[in-house]
Amino acid sequence: MRGVAVLIPAGGLGTRFGGRTPKQFLRLGRVPVLVATVGRFARHPGVAAIVVAAPGAHVARARRLLAPLARRAPVTVVAGGRTRQDSVWLALQAVPDTADVVVVHDAVRPLITRRLIADVVRAAVGSGAAICALPIAETVKRVRGGLVEATLDRSELWAVQTPQAFRADLLREAHEKARRDGVSGTDDAMLVERLGHPVRVVPGLAANVKITTPEDLRRARGAARR
Repeated sequence: MRGVAVLIPAGGLGTRFGGRTPKQFLRLGRVPVLVATVGRFARHPGVAAIVVAAPGAHVARARRLLAPLARRAPVTVVAGGRTRQDSVWLALQAVPDTADVVVVHDAVRPLITRRLIADVVRAAVGSGAAICALPIAETVKRVRGGLVEATLDRSELWAVQTPQAFRADLLREAHEKARRDGVSGTDDAMLVERLGHPVRVVPGLAANVKITTPEDLRRARGAARR
């Protein structure tokens, strides 16, 4: 896992979550969610550099909070953009040239495990691009105007998580093409897919929750205590 850089897009203001404090700065036990998330990567022996894209008004705050982790792995904080995709692009500009693989991980998924990080990176080293995901367990329907249009075949549907990992040059090419074409993707893998490059899937973890609502935060706090 040499030459691995990690990008943490943390530029969101948490409008869906509610409250004045962006959810990545809310506390998860003794530390903020952002610190817990970055700490998982800073303590990973295979990570050579970490770049965090924080909200512009909170860059100094993020640098102060993350400074202690820089003793384990270099941590750079940059101002994020208007969208998550913009934030990843801006963070990419700060990735060292020595990075062969770039990992992208949500700031609000603090329960990521060392093993899942290694599994995704290993898959990306072998195939150029990899994500982690879970098969959909519930029935999924396409709905329009409050009416069911179709029931989808869930055997082919997976719920995608982060981390996602890519060969560094491939991720840059994918973002450059998206910017030229004016395309906004829901994740970085979607941009890589547009290049025609296959994306490997490794099993995710149910515990790898993304904190989007107050209930998610309560669940994550409970899991962090165990």
